[in-house]
Amino acid sequence: MRDRVLVLGATGVAGNAAARRFVADERYDVVTVSRRDPRLPETERHHHVAVDLRDSGAVAEALAEAGPVTHVVYAALYEQPDLVAGWQDAEQIATNRAMLANVLAGLRAAGAPLRHVSLMQGTKAYAYHVGPMRVPAKESRPRVEHDNFYWAQEDLLREAAAEQGFGHTVWRPQFILGGVLGAAMNLVPVIACYAAVRHERGEPFSFPGGPSYVAEGVDARLLASALHWAAEAPAARDETFNITNGDVFEWRDLWPALADALGVDPGPDEPLSLAAWLPEQEEVWQRVVQRHHLRAHTVEQLVGYSHRFADDAFAWAPPGSELASRARPVLLSTVKLRQAGFVDCVDTEITFRHWFANLRSERIIP
Repeated sequence: MRDRVLVLGATGVAGNAAARRFVADERYDVVTVSRRDPRLPETERHHHVAVDLRDSGAVAEALAEAGPVTHVVYAALYEQPDLVAGWQDAEQIATNRAMLANVLAGLRAAGAPLRHVSLMQGTKAYAYHVGPMRVPAKESRPRVEHDNFYWAQEDLLREAAAEQGFGHTVWRPQFILGGVLGAAMNLVPVIACYAAVRHERGEPFSFPGGPSYVAEGVDARLLASALHWAAEAPAARDETFNITNGDVFEWRDLWPALADALGVDPGPDEPLSLAAWLPEQEEVWQRVVQRHHLRAHTVEQLVGYSHRFADDAFAWAPPGSELASRARPVLLSTVKLRQAGFVDCVDTEITFRHWFANLRSERIIP
């Protein structure tokens, strides 16, 4: 029997990269699940299912027809439109738990011969958005108890794994950087759209954020390679791993390289909320699309909720806002993952250059 991986959330930045990585490995058949088409390379080994994971009946029906699933990458996510404010919302927590519960129940009912499940979390596991976190964050430390759907999903997964005998790996990346559009948290298209609009307005590519701080990111391709590794690696079984590119950066230091990659001129800092400013630039963005003969996308289609995430990422905040928490150090130790045997790394500047070039080649940005 061939191995078959089920990738949920295949239009998201992590899920899409994971699906592409498994499709590239001829040992795997791949079933992707998302409400939109993930636009993967054509192959008879890939089958897509459009289903709302909140609908338990539809999930059960889809998974009954998905074939013998041996591996799962769970990268599906329910976010509220205001994004950051929703991170501790009870309804958001309950919805995300229910989505995973529906998947696990559907796989069990289908008699799936599961061997391994990877579950995506993130830096919020260390409660950076609630208060100062320990630096660096380590997987071995006790949970930081706070309202978060990560814990609800993780407890559910561990219980199912213990009952059914499959292995699992929990992943905690920071700033996943990739080429997908309309995602909840992908800074690449936000930065590219901001640069293009500023240039069209005759304005410099000024850094829009607040206080400086040191951060990390992870290339979606690197994360996908780690998910592929964990599917079979004994050292990944029943473990939790932080994952980053392996370097650190400060946005203002990185900004000139981003400007160079996008072909725009940097300028002095100009703090502003991209969540508020970018939606107001629809007319300007459409001029960019027409001038450069780009594929037709609205600002919303391009950035999803990611412009809200950008305010958090750049530490922009009005006085008293919780977003100011980003100005504190947010660093993850990746020693545990390297000691387990996954040692790949990539320069974050190269990550941005790659994904900007990818968007340009797809005629998404000028």
